[in-house]
Amino acid sequence: MSVDEELEVVHGSGNVFRDFGDPGADVLQAKAILAARIIGILDDEQLSTRGAQARTGVDQADFCRIRNAKLERFTIDRLMGIVHLLGRQVDVQISVRPRVRTPEARARG
Repeated sequence: MSVDEELEVVHGSGNVFRDFGDPGADVLQAKAILAARIIGILDDEQLSTRGAQARTGVDQADFCRIRNAKLERFTIDRLMGIVHLLGRQVDVQISVRPRVRTPEARARG
């Protein structure tokens, strides 16, 4: 790209999974947010995955999966339960609105 070329700025929806057209975008986003919070708790408290296992009873391998964003095996409620076992509370706010169709979805019909 040359210096003279202009870049097009595209504003995202706030959900990268939705922006890329993933049909499970809302669930993936919620799981990613919960995993990020779990990682933040582990980091803030300087807990290793083994230390987190000792404290919560959740398998060390599960904490490794969360740290590596391998979230396929986790449900939202399981991740919320892990947050609870780490001594935190999850507050959920839900809003429902009509879905905005992406240009790609409109093109597919």
